Amino acid sequence: MDISFMLTIFLIGFVGSFISGMIGIGGAIINYPMLLYIPAALGVGIFTAHEVSGITAIQVLFTTLTGVLAYRKGGYLNKTLVAYMGISVLIGSFIGGLGSTHLSESGINLVYGILAFIALALMFVPKRGIDDVSFEQVNFKKWLATLLSLIVGLAAGIVGAGGAFLLVPIMLVVLKIPTRMTIASSLAITFISSIGSVSGKIITGQVEVLPSLILVIASLIATPLGANAGKRLNTRALQYIMGAIIFVTAIKTWMSLYSSSF
Repeated sequence: MDISFMLTIFLIGFVGSFISGMIGIGGAIINYPMLLYIPAALGVGIFTAHEVSGITAIQVLFTTLTGVLAYRKGGYLNKTLVAYMGISVLIGSFIGGLGSTHLSESGINLVYGILAFIALALMFVPKRGIDDVSFEQVNFKKWLATLLSLIVGLAAGIVGAGGAFLLVPIMLVVLKIPTRMTIASSLAITFISSIGSVSGKIITGQVEVLPSLILVIASLIATPLGANAGKRLNTRALQYIMGAIIFVTAIKTWMSLYSSSF
């Protein structure tokens, strides 16, 4: 692996981790396509889909952990929400990961495309007033949070993602959690979820050590910077950034599904 390949990986990890820390997602939704296509397009190296999924799984683990540490002060983390949704999404992702072996690649992509479409639709639902509630007054239906995170975990386990890109709009729109609390708590929930996926990737030998290490270093530097930027940005701007990322992901997924059908 030459220096240009290593530098490309670092820059991809830095950009993805900065955005992840800012809006409260694990980063796989950003880094997966960048790692798969950018090094090949630049002619510096090529990763297979399995290698990329293993590398991003490691990156998500460290990005979310670093993000949680950056948000731990200021009352941003809702520990009750994290406990209910974290355990449920972990169980769901484990079951979904096992069940994914019975689906074809096109079937997995279809599940991913449906998830992205649902997440995109949720981002357009009005979210007026959620940031007017103080963190101490936040309340949510625990049974609903548990059920929805279990469903997200099942789907995320199938497609090999952390599920934060769907958890974030659910927490904002359905559970009415304030934006900054959603960002901090979703990082913690995704960290819990990623433990299972990382374990599976390591056991099955899908992790490339050096690229993973480079992405981890980039994550440790960029995620706190992104988290600090997220604390300063207007909450409406954060919601627009989330929506834009989900929109691009949805379009790309459905274009891939369309092209593969011909």
